[in-house]
Amino acid sequence: MFTGIVTDIGTVRALDRRGDLRVRLGTAYDTDGLDLGASVACDGCCLTVVDRGTDATGDWFDVDVSAESLSKTALGTWETGSRVNLERPLRVGDELGGHIVSGHVDGTAQIVSITPEGESKRFVFEAPAALARFIAPKGSVALNGTSLTVNEVEGARFGVNMIPHTQTATTWGTSKVGDLVNLEIDTLARYVARLAEVAA
Repeated sequence: MFTGIVTDIGTVRALDRRGDLRVRLGTAYDTDGLDLGASVACDGCCLTVVDRGTDATGDWFDVDVSAESLSKTALGTWETGSRVNLERPLRVGDELGGHIVSGHVDGTAQIVSITPEGESKRFVFEAPAALARFIAPKGSVALNGTSLTVNEVEGARFGVNMIPHTQTATTWGTSKVGDLVNLEIDTLARYVARLAEVAA
């Protein structure tokens, strides 16, 4: 379980296709405290640490990305040097600063516009039709592992504001129109929609 508050920006150091995709991520985390089998949200996708260590360039950990995950997420766009939003799982007693995020990506959304608004930037995304119905104004979404508030919704498109802090503390400051991003809808919205279907 995560909160959508990014705590490090990792860097893809290596990609190794061996059936599944093995990815090595450089990190500022102290990997001595990162157990094998631990979960880390990588651009919002909950992945399992399968190896970790330290070398001359710093700390790193490896994750395996299955073909299923590659088909449902934007992780297939990673290449050596890609920057990745990282979050370690929520612990009992931690502050819940964002919203409850499972790390189970529902699909991808595409950035269709980025517009400066003062020092902030307004991003507009287009979501798959099957997921767009779960996105509501002033509701929460997780995009590339970042908890964000929806400003407005128009059909399958929705907008969010990225304040300067979000742009520098995450990878959003270097995002471009056309980029695919991982989308996880709010768990509460999913259950409300399900209850409405059952009641209908």
